[in-house]
Amino acid sequence: MTPAGISDLRPTLAYLRPADIGLVEEAYEFSDAAHHGQRRQSGDPYISHPIAVAQIVADWQLDAQAIMAALLHDVMEDTAVTKDEISARFGKPVADLVDGVSKLDRLESQTPAEAEAENFRKMLLAMARDVRVMLIKLADRLHNMRTLDAVSTEQRHRVARETIEIYAPIANRLGLDSLFREMHELAFQNLHPHRHRVLVKAVKAARGNRREGVNKVLAEIKKRLPAAGIEALVTGREKHIYSIYKKMLEKHLSFTEVLDIYGCRVVVKDIPACYLALGALHSLYKPVPGKFKDYVAIPKANGYQSLHTTLIGPFGMPLEVQIRTEQMHRIAETGVASHWLYKDSAEDLSVVQQRTHQWLQSLLEIQKTSGDAAEFLEHIKIDLFPDEVYVFTPKGKILPMPRGATAVDFAYAVHTDIGNRCIAAKINFELVPLRTELQNGDRIDIVTATNAHPNAYWLTYVKTAKARAQIRHFLKTMEAGESVALGERLLNQALRALGSSVAEVGADKWERLIRDTSAHSRSDLLSDVGLGKRLAAIVARKLLQLSDHHPGNGKDAKPAGAIVIRGSEGMAVEFAHCCKPIPGDPIIGFIKKGQGLVIHTHDCPTARRSRSDSEKWIEVEWDQQISRLFSVGLKVVVADQRGVLAKVATAIAGAGCNIANVSIDNNESRYATNSFTLEVSDRQHLARVMRALRRIPEVVRITRSKD
Repeated sequence: MTPAGISDLRPTLAYLRPADIGLVEEAYEFSDAAHHGQRRQSGDPYISHPIAVAQIVADWQLDAQAIMAALLHDVMEDTAVTKDEISARFGKPVADLVDGVSKLDRLESQTPAEAEAENFRKMLLAMARDVRVMLIKLADRLHNMRTLDAVSTEQRHRVARETIEIYAPIANRLGLDSLFREMHELAFQNLHPHRHRVLVKAVKAARGNRREGVNKVLAEIKKRLPAAGIEALVTGREKHIYSIYKKMLEKHLSFTEVLDIYGCRVVVKDIPACYLALGALHSLYKPVPGKFKDYVAIPKANGYQSLHTTLIGPFGMPLEVQIRTEQMHRIAETGVASHWLYKDSAEDLSVVQQRTHQWLQSLLEIQKTSGDAAEFLEHIKIDLFPDEVYVFTPKGKILPMPRGATAVDFAYAVHTDIGNRCIAAKINFELVPLRTELQNGDRIDIVTATNAHPNAYWLTYVKTAKARAQIRHFLKTMEAGESVALGERLLNQALRALGSSVAEVGADKWERLIRDTSAHSRSDLLSDVGLGKRLAAIVARKLLQLSDHHPGNGKDAKPAGAIVIRGSEGMAVEFAHCCKPIPGDPIIGFIKKGQGLVIHTHDCPTARRSRSDSEKWIEVEWDQQISRLFSVGLKVVVADQRGVLAKVATAIAGAGCNIANVSIDNNESRYATNSFTLEVSDRQHLARVMRALRRIPEVVRITRSKD
């Protein structure tokens, strides 16, 4: 044991009870013994790292269990100590915290990226159960960032990039402002050392040039507030290097164009004093229009509260001022960690705790609907950058949403079922498309329908992780059900040609086939057939234990028959864009891997080119009763005269047909070509439309267009 180690830690533990300090010292001795002989890449004894992590955690004044876990956080990963040993010695809560922070053993089949994603998922889910897991991990990452000089350039860049993408945003989400900013500074310094040096030098030069102006403003503020009867602590603050760099990058500014390098923080005793101070400052210097933000009345998602305003000081110098109470200042600095420090004021901290709890619960919800660790991590990354707008429900409840969020994001934020069934939205009492982006102060009302369901197109514009995860989950579930049903129909067709059917195949044959093909279940096998990943003919032969060369035309063999296309199969059946088949067209089906059954017309050139792969072509026919509409292309060449398009559109509508899209090409002087995408029920319906168009004198030629 190194006495200097525990002596460095002991002063930060004064807030703990003597019995708890004894437990922390015991955890230190255990960790020191476990890491005996190990050294960091810098050459320091390894125990120096757990001590530093424990000191950071103790600075947040977390409980003894968290500090013990911080001291032990690497023993499971880097030594032979097991979770059971930690549990027996220090209790299950400490063992769970250490386990939450520890990485999983990498499987041979995993790539480094997959292993990293799996570790993030494990850690984030452990955090959802106990936020102290993440607080310990953030302290661990902060100390690693402070000591990055000892590692290779490649590793330094990887760790710094990971910190900017994951850990700093999590610190921000948990309200740990000072940690968030230090992580950004350290990551920027390691990713772009030259840019960092140049900006540091520029800030130092600007500091000398602007000091007089800043000091004058601070002096005026310190005079004005007491004169208005407001007791306040006024301090100057300098914009962080990374914040300056980010602003230059996003707004394409040079350093000299970034004017708000300096700011001022005003800390007052209560909320009424915040607004009184704001009035006093606005009477002292003119505010910049549009730069006032009230995070006191409407806190940020991480519980942050302050009034922000930008004033124009002497010489036209802008100065950002933050006005907050002492308690708001503590929460801004330590965020959710302040829950342990100020247990007696839980009522005042309910906003922070409630918002954090909601976010942690959303992690569990996203996990349930994510396919794998990489997808889960993708959702979380999206959710970690909440530049927010604040909107209202019809009942007046305020919901914070990421900037760029749409009406669909709002629907899922209210409830998953509302998101799944939404068909339209009213923003400020006006009907708008679902992809409409939300603005501050919007009042949103979602229109739902019982039979509605998510659309894959929504994924191109939704912003929140919850909406993205729920839409993908629904589509995967729906696709799986549809592909199983189609797979059963395709397999039945193949079995019929061999003199059997799905109903006649015994359970033992299914079990043997599932085992031989390494499928998880019968449904998985049928889904693979429906999606074209396995050929129905080959699966049928294996199921009946026939050789691949079995002729399949014995006395029990029957004509295979055609697959009946109803038009309601969903994503398992796709209608080819190259020929746009509609009921009444002679059709043929092609099994396309990963997409299922693609329907072409018999005369489609694309289909003709692929006919050589005979096993993938399936006989199909239209159902007699089809109620849905199909897209079809129609080119109408007309004499280029005024009002002719209106006549054509009226004729199409008169034939009971909807126009989905229209484009006009009038390159020729006398004629114009109108290309329509129409929605028809079948060929007879299309024929009625074409007859109606031929009655128009200006129509010269009508052709059905195929891509």
